[in-house]
Amino acid sequence: MPTKPEQGAEQALIDVSGLHVRYALRRGPLARITGGGGVIRAVDGVSFQLRRGEVLGLVGESGSGKSTLGRALLGLVPASSGSIRYAGTELVGRSERRMRPLRRRLQMVFQDPHASLNPAMDVGTAVGHPLRIHGVAGKDVRDRVVEALELVGLSPAHRYLSLRPGDLSGGQKQRVVIARATILGPELLVADEPVSMLDMSVRAKILRLMLDLRQQLNLTYLYITHDLATAKLFCDRVAIMYLGRIVEIGRTDEVFADPKHPYTRALLAAIPDLRPEHAGPRDVPAGEIPDAARPPAGCSYHPRCPHAFAPCGFEGRDLRALLEARWGRDEPGTAAGSTADLAAESARFADLDDFLVHSERIRIRPARGHTAADVLQTLSAARTDAPDEPVWRGVRAMAVEDHAAVVEFEPATDPGLLDTGTARVACHLFDPRFAPAEQVS
Repeated sequence: MPTKPEQGAEQALIDVSGLHVRYALRRGPLARITGGGGVIRAVDGVSFQLRRGEVLGLVGESGSGKSTLGRALLGLVPASSGSIRYAGTELVGRSERRMRPLRRRLQMVFQDPHASLNPAMDVGTAVGHPLRIHGVAGKDVRDRVVEALELVGLSPAHRYLSLRPGDLSGGQKQRVVIARATILGPELLVADEPVSMLDMSVRAKILRLMLDLRQQLNLTYLYITHDLATAKLFCDRVAIMYLGRIVEIGRTDEVFADPKHPYTRALLAAIPDLRPEHAGPRDVPAGEIPDAARPPAGCSYHPRCPHAFAPCGFEGRDLRALLEARWGRDEPGTAAGSTADLAAESARFADLDDFLVHSERIRIRPARGHTAADVLQTLSAARTDAPDEPVWRGVRAMAVEDHAAVVEFEPATDPGLLDTGTARVACHLFDPRFAPAEQVS
């Protein structure tokens, strides 16, 4: 049977501080022409603690960096900088040879049970493989495999030993994967979407099994998911991740009852609710998650946030997105007038890439036959037509200067995690330094 490690409920098993994981993008001929390439910030300065014996849910959309963070904890992807301490031992920068003894205590359950198992390898061989890697041989392997299979509900175990993955259902395959992950007696299991590819009828059984194993083996889980419903049922705490950063972390019941960050609120609002009293429009996240190779300035959620204001990091590309949305609509009631008028507006700009300069001060050149005053007039009309658009809260000034329209933005400030009493939140709305005019309600 897997070894049962010592339990210390209040001690942090994993302590992550300032963790960054970056990937270099290859710069092909097209990227060199368009300015593409660069670095993807998959994990961008993440800090948190994972306590012994708890289940911490890591929740977010695809592309938020959840899986990369989970793999970084196990040394499966290298950290670019920062610290990961396991029971006081630093893992960042550790060689594979020095990581191997620790892998007995740090294991992973992957999303796809079908891809996790070698189709040519029978169940007994697959589950016993980690033991053989770590020097266990002979009858001990078979005995421990039988115990591991019984523990995950594949009983009687001898019926499964000679079966191959193709002989098993999806739920049975995931039980085999869990048996293989726990056979060395780990302290930490990183479970990356472990039930997302299973039938609905099977998901609850697998989660119940994982909770039972937590009690029997003193396991600690990092549970990675995009499914808030399972996180609510399964996790003691949840950390909401967005574009490589944790934006809210707290006890599951408190985060679900009183979410603080606008992104958390939007995620919860997107959960289907068939009750008639909850019918009506939902505050779901607008747009798509931005490019991690060029994340927004300041708060990375600000381009999608209806509550964003001056310090959140508005920049030229936010203003460009507003103008492009304006020009893509047919709204005769606006100050600009008809579709033809809106098309004429866009023709006043020499190059919309002027908006993409990464600076608090951008210069927008007029097209030939137009003046900087024409450009400024267009910007003013857009502001008049949509004064409540968040981007205008970040515009400090607009003026004509040296044959160009100049737009100055308020300085961007990166939000750190702030203690709100119930959760820690990375949002300027809860930062008393900025005294925002509105709170999330």
